Amino acid sequence: MKKFILGLAVLSTVIMKAQTQIIAHRGYFQAQPPTTENSIKSLENAQKLKIYGSEFDVRMTKDGILVINHDEHHGQMEISETTFKELEALKLSNGEKFPTLKDYLKQGKKDPSLKLIVEIKPAKTPEIENEITQKTLKMIRDMKLEGQSEYISFSLNICKQIKKLEPKFKVQYLNGELSPEQIKKEGLDGMDYHYSVFQKNPTWISEAKALGLITNAWTVNDPAVYQDLKNQGIGFITTNIPDQLKNK
Repeated sequence: MKKFILGLAVLSTVIMKAQTQIIAHRGYFQAQPPTTENSIKSLENAQKLKIYGSEFDVRMTKDGILVINHDEHHGQMEISETTFKELEALKLSNGEKFPTLKDYLKQGKKDPSLKLIVEIKPAKTPEIENEITQKTLKMIRDMKLEGQSEYISFSLNICKQIKKLEPKFKVQYLNGELSPEQIKKEGLDGMDYHYSVFQKNPTWISEAKALGLITNAWTVNDPAVYQDLKNQGIGFITTNIPDQLKNK
């Protein structure tokens, strides 16, 4: 009987691992009531959904403060050329203060079951990218969030820098031009590509899985596209509608 129960437990674990997992894109901001992407409220909303993870974007201000924002600009201000004090004066559209990485991670730490998918944005030079990467990893280590955090970037330099500093951290590349074999050769853990890349390269999901790579697609907001990727066995999808896709 014990062997039977153990067998069921192993089988259920395998099935769980085989299921396509859901990641909220810039948090769950298309909620009711709606909020702002990359806001702390959007992260709170994602935590309530009980999904795999929530993605967010890291940039650095002129005076070296790590902040959360997708675009290069906050209002009319270019983040990399503006001090945090100036940026902070303009609140988010939902009334929140402009979020720092530290504040965002503090909220993330409140729910250890939700993975923090850290996207480090490309910068103007490799030197600045390396500085942002080093500061981000240090903060995550200092806050003891190593086991809860995974990493993505459009910059191959940033991806490789993370693996250089922390070889055990999970790192996926976003840009879409590298094949599974090339991703493996670069020493990265996976490919997190726009879903159209997988549509144009229909063998890449199976090839990546055969190489032991993580597979993820963004930004999947069409249930039909989600179902097609799921049928191909993709590991993860990143979406603006995590509430709608999590039970499909």
